[in-house]
Amino acid sequence: MDNTTHRLNRLGPWLALACLVVPMFASYFFDDMFSTLSHLFENPSLIELGWNAADYGLYTSGYSVLCVFGGLVICGMLLDKWGVRITGSIFVGMMAGGAALVAWAITSGLAPKTSLSIAYVGCMLFGLGSEIAGVAVTRSIAKWFKDGPMAFAMGLQLAIARLGTAFALVISPRLVAAKAPGEIYSLSETARPAFLGLGLMAAGMVLWAIFVAMDAGFDRRSREGVNSLQSESAEKEEQFRFKDVLGLLKNKQFIMIALLCVFFYSSIISFKKFASAILIPRFGVPVEAASWMVSMLPFSTVIFAPLFGIMVDKIGKGTRWMVAGAVLALIAHLLLAFAPAGVPFYGYLSMVFLGFGYSLVPAAMWPSVPKLVPTKVLGTAYSLIYWVQNLGLMLFKMFAGKIFSGSETGATGAVGVEVMFVAVCVIALLLALGLRHSSARMPELRLDSPSKK
Repeated sequence: MDNTTHRLNRLGPWLALACLVVPMFASYFFDDMFSTLSHLFENPSLIELGWNAADYGLYTSGYSVLCVFGGLVICGMLLDKWGVRITGSIFVGMMAGGAALVAWAITSGLAPKTSLSIAYVGCMLFGLGSEIAGVAVTRSIAKWFKDGPMAFAMGLQLAIARLGTAFALVISPRLVAAKAPGEIYSLSETARPAFLGLGLMAAGMVLWAIFVAMDAGFDRRSREGVNSLQSESAEKEEQFRFKDVLGLLKNKQFIMIALLCVFFYSSIISFKKFASAILIPRFGVPVEAASWMVSMLPFSTVIFAPLFGIMVDKIGKGTRWMVAGAVLALIAHLLLAFAPAGVPFYGYLSMVFLGFGYSLVPAAMWPSVPKLVPTKVLGTAYSLIYWVQNLGLMLFKMFAGKIFSGSETGATGAVGVEVMFVAVCVIALLLALGLRHSSARMPELRLDSPSKK
């Protein structure tokens, strides 16, 4: 092998990763494009779209509907059956198509309930497409970085994807600039973040196509590297069978990771959907300050998720980092719920704690899954985790919207929602402690072993 070929082989995984992160960046941006504009829906008379807070909560919950009602699990099995190239391409396309439907609904000029119904369908398609695309990306990283810096690669992908969230949190209030009292936000103004998101998805689809070509070449070179007898034996061994899914459901540690995912992520992702509606009345900050405050979450992961990934790769101790991250998230929501009102310092401090937790738990959790399940069902395993996660996200977003709609003031609604998130964090902490206990009792699981060999 000459030096040029050797260099290409070393660079290949990183070039593949560069192609994979852009569709996820676009997905995260589109999903969070209204997070720092959520306060607008508390007064629907000021937006031509006419949605209220409950409508907005219903719209955001649409992301998880198809995922929860069987789509995510079934498509995860198809991912293992058909591979990432075919399945991923289908659902990257669905993600972009659903986003386009949402953008059209917002600018359609139809009655509020009609536009909401269309946007809800679009969000459902976007959500299922995004989740399966995310599973395909995670599975691809596990494949391309096998026996390498997998946790770092997953952390880096997560960091860049969340940079899409940070971009949305910061840019959306500038695209939909604050108006003088009494002025109405037009449909085209409200839809500006959606059209920017569509442009990002177009770039992501081009890079996904490049990755598909690279992945086909990767498999071809892998087949050429083994003799036909070895290849046939490996193919039989790694062939996906639907009965293998039952083994996942009997794996207690896998179930605990799935439940940790749903409760931990619900305390952060559902919070972000109502970030400005919580931070503004609780700490008396303007919209711009609230957007910068909540943008600390994804910005912090851009730096710390890869660093924590390196830490997991080199020294392990994954379950300890999960416990630490769950504790930090709990402290953050306790501050958001009970810290003195009108003091912005506590809002910033809570975001610091939440940002560290948002980096620690995923950096340790996602690389733990390939240690617990066979490669042939890895796509199904991640899909099951995402399915449980989306069930929680759908419910907690709806609960938050109902709490705000039923509250006399924004401040009382914000406290009520935060009490819900405190309870969610307590459950997440108990699950992380359960994984820590399992790792101590069964070291053969290698949950606390370094990822990099």
